[in-house]
Amino acid sequence: MQWRSIEQQIATHTGKAFKLEKENSVGGGCINSAYRITGQDKREYFVKFNQADKLYMFEAEAEGLRELSNATVVLVPEPIATGIEASQSYIVMEYLPLGGSDKGAMEHFGGQLAKLHQHTHPQYGWHRDNTIGATHQNNQQENDWITFWREHRLGYQLELAKNNGYSHRAIAKGEKLAEQLGCFFTTYTPEASLLHGDLWGGNYSVSYTGEPVIFDPAVYYGDREADIAMTELFGGFSADFYAAYKNAWPLDEGYATRKTLYNLYHVINHFNLFGGGYGQQAEGMMDRLLGELV
Repeated sequence: MQWRSIEQQIATHTGKAFKLEKENSVGGGCINSAYRITGQDKREYFVKFNQADKLYMFEAEAEGLRELSNATVVLVPEPIATGIEASQSYIVMEYLPLGGSDKGAMEHFGGQLAKLHQHTHPQYGWHRDNTIGATHQNNQQENDWITFWREHRLGYQLELAKNNGYSHRAIAKGEKLAEQLGCFFTTYTPEASLLHGDLWGGNYSVSYTGEPVIFDPAVYYGDREADIAMTELFGGFSADFYAAYKNAWPLDEGYATRKTLYNLYHVINHFNLFGGGYGQQAEGMMDRLLGELV
């Protein structure tokens, strides 16, 4: 691994010279390789690498972190720089030591997330596209939430699924569901809230000082229920978290049904990325949602 331009970028963006002393490979998930680097002055940074053509992904991640940070509600790592080094794209971020006590942190985070969601925008979407996992995420701004979800979330994933060999039967169910999305919003019009966008347990942790931390965002403005729904998709969030959130900002009673609609986006995305049983899981979710329309 070559580090010269990264050293220079850190110096440029922090205003202080940086000379690498130590690099340690750490878990970067299934998409990126990642390192914790330490300078001679003991400053530490977290660096992720991917192919050079994925620079846009890291640039969007950096901007998403800034969007979350500007809300001054939840702790996120500060993005330092992005660029290309030795034919690989990278993002350099503040290194936050994680693994602190979770006692009380989940409850605290529930209240924080409700406050984050109170940061709103006139339109749904965002001013730039980003990624959900390794998949392009279209954030074209819309004035209507149903249009946004139909065209840029559910519809987009269904088009990818067609190309990935998803069954004609399942595609037909998805298209029927997309046509009737309005039936799930007859008495509910969501605000365009600031969303993390990929809020599963793996993108949440606790700092050594006990502060909740979120990272790896897929930021956009949309229905806050989409963030809450994803916390339920793979588990890992406590009853204290949900109680604190609902105490700060109660959920509409229709959430119990719509959470399946919002998580369908992520499950179809998992089919598009990994195949396997995610296709069956998504079709089962479609069946449940279509059953609500009978």
